[in-house]
Amino acid sequence: MKIGGKYLARMEAKDGSFGFDFEAYYTEINLGNNFTYEFGGRICTIEMTELETNKTAIKITFDPETENPIEMQQQGWQLILNNFKSHTEEN
Repeated sequence: MKIGGKYLARMEAKDGSFGFDFEAYYTEINLGNNFTYEFGGRICTIEMTELETNKTAIKITFDPETENPIEMQQQGWQLILNNFKSHTEEN
């Protein structure tokens, strides 16, 4: 990670019915605390707070897009976090 660095990921439904490429550029980095990136003219900030040994709270704040209801967007971000949590706990 570095300011101006690019993050590129492919988001894909498990059944392969839907997918999209996600591209963002880091605009602020405070290692171990938070980072911010810009994607498609929108801003997202990720904050990490250590709770106890081997546990971290992650808070995502994002500029919503205008095509889908905010509740749908929040559910999508939460699903990503839930999947990330499962992945890290299994590995």
